[in-house]
Amino acid sequence: MDKAKKTTIGGQALIEGVMMKGVSVGAMAVRKKDGSIYLEEWKIPEKKWYNKAPFIRGCINFVSQLKDGYSYINKSSEISGEFDDEEPTKFDLFLVKTFGEKGAEKVVNAIAGILTFLMIAAMLAVFLFLPSFLFTLIENAVSADISMWKSAFEGVLKLVLFIVYMAIVAQTKGIRRVYEYHGAEHKTIACYEAKKELTVENVREMTRFHPRCGTSFIIITLLVSILVYSLIPLEPGAWLGIENKVLSTLLRVLIKLPFLPIVVGISYELIKLAGRYTNVFTKIVSAPGLWTQRLTTREPDDSQIEVAIAAMTPCLPKENEDDNW
Repeated sequence: MDKAKKTTIGGQALIEGVMMKGVSVGAMAVRKKDGSIYLEEWKIPEKKWYNKAPFIRGCINFVSQLKDGYSYINKSSEISGEFDDEEPTKFDLFLVKTFGEKGAEKVVNAIAGILTFLMIAAMLAVFLFLPSFLFTLIENAVSADISMWKSAFEGVLKLVLFIVYMAIVAQTKGIRRVYEYHGAEHKTIACYEAKKELTVENVREMTRFHPRCGTSFIIITLLVSILVYSLIPLEPGAWLGIENKVLSTLLRVLIKLPFLPIVVGISYELIKLAGRYTNVFTKIVSAPGLWTQRLTTREPDDSQIEVAIAAMTPCLPKENEDDNW
């Protein structure tokens, strides 16, 4: 038998749908309320040099995927009609009366964008500041010098916070549905990589875990951050004569920010290696992320698999196109 294929095609779970990106074509498929599948395709522009340069491409592609992902999720929400039955609030009626329907829609989108930015900023604050300040509190409470464990403590706490958050949100009905579509996305890609025909029956038998998943990327990023941030001096405030440990900790957190692109860049290259090769090293790199995918993916039903196949099909390589790693 031929060896399993390694494809560059990747995707994202949406609200009642799946988005896929191939070499030159992207597509999103969404299950509408009437049971039909809405399918939209678009051309993917040719990659620039900075989208292909090792380490540089990591941050740029990550930001681009966040931006596009937010747009696709919003659109899938509208297409699926998931919230059509909700009664308009007084604020909604006020916006329509003041700005008209199209104007109200723009205002709502602007507010949603601002709230999303604030939410991301708040999450970054929790991930960057909370572990450092908790360690400072513990350090002040004990008499022994435990500063050598600072980077490890911060990194492990970030991992715990992320996993707990994923476990909690997985209990909500809406997110559980998204996780099921996430599983359908992975299974469909796995079926294609196994060189099997994209049918519901074949996809159903595939694994829902994939080494190139965004969940794996986040876990790898958190683990890499432990190593990179361990190189930062434990008490940079001492250089400036800052004796207050809280202020010194705040300074250390701020010093970490310029290192974030380095962490993301290294993590991106590792996730690409994990998707390209199967050996002892890549299995070790992939293991934590694959385990965490037990929280962020669920077994899909056949109707969800149909949607994933619909999104995947337009993205399959055309004549003379190469989607191999």
